[in-house]
Amino acid sequence: MTPSPDKAPFSALFWAFTRIGLLGFGGGPAMIPLVQQEVVKRHAWLNDEEFADVLAIGNTLPGPIATKMPGYIGYRVAGATGCAIAVTAVILPMVVAMIALLALFSSYRHVAWIHGMGQAVVPVVMVMMGQLTLDFWNKSRLALGWAVSLAMAMVAGALIYLLGVHPGWVIGAVLAAALLRPSSRRRAP
Repeated sequence: MTPSPDKAPFSALFWAFTRIGLLGFGGGPAMIPLVQQEVVKRHAWLNDEEFADVLAIGNTLPGPIATKMPGYIGYRVAGATGCAIAVTAVILPMVVAMIALLALFSSYRHVAWIHGMGQAVVPVVMVMMGQLTLDFWNKSRLALGWAVSLAMAMVAGALIYLLGVHPGWVIGAVLAAALLRPSSRRRAP
């Protein structure tokens, strides 16, 4: 689809996505209703069907939805400049807040309750990573079977922890193997 540069003023695009960046606590999925509110209801840059298409496309592509949707919507309603404005506007509040909070945390890290707060994050992240691992295991088990999934996990673990291979190389090898694997679907003659 070609962009329509006359559809959305740059300032409106900037402020719409800045509001989303400021109020979108909880990451990309939490931002989706805010994006719909701004893009469909407030500014009418897209209708509900177009927004659903953008959401579907955004969910199929790799990377964070919090930048994919603004980038595509910005491009669609205001061209390449609109894309840059929308992505910048949505990430700018997060970057500024992160820098400010890290500076504050660094300045007061010796205070006991601040140090405890930092330490309290570790178990939460561990639980989140455990849940992610369980989700990946279930998807792998359903797609490949438990024996193949377990063998792959053991080989990957051995390569990473025993031989010191960087995880990126292991992931890249698995992706290449999946792409080069012949399809098991039969083709109609």
